Amino acid sequence: MPTTPIKETLYRFCQNFIEERISRIQKNIQGIQIAFTSETKSSAGDKHETGRAMLQLEREKSGQQLAEAEKTEQILFKVPSKTNTSVIGLGSLVKTSKANYYLAISAGECKSDGQSVFCISSGTPIGQLLMGKTIGDSVMFNGTAIEILDIM
Repeated sequence: MPTTPIKETLYRFCQNFIEERISRIQKNIQGIQIAFTSETKSSAGDKHETGRAMLQLEREKSGQQLAEAEKTEQILFKVPSKTNTSVIGLGSLVKTSKANYYLAISAGECKSDGQSVFCISSGTPIGQLLMGKTIGDSVMFNGTAIEILDIM
């Protein structure tokens, strides 16, 4: 079964989302590194040590964000382009009575050709509820029954 054009669009949307996030974090790390280097050249004293410590904390935080983003990118690489349309799994495009969902990574809302699709991770609360379900099944989410209308 070939990949549908909408699923290709959604995959590219997720890919662009994660690539931009990684790029933003890497630029932030470079900026911190430049600031850290210039802080090294400045005057000594308590103010200097506090500044270096703050930059070190920022660098560690950004490093953790980068590792998390790269892990998300690895999950996206595992999203199959061809999926079993009878059961919801990673790579499924799910039409429900409430909204449309693409199970890949959490990348937000993608609007394409007049359609709105939420790109979600299978680890999100709604993603966990949808996994393994079939057309005609219903799930309860925030006190609302959501019926699965179609799976692509």
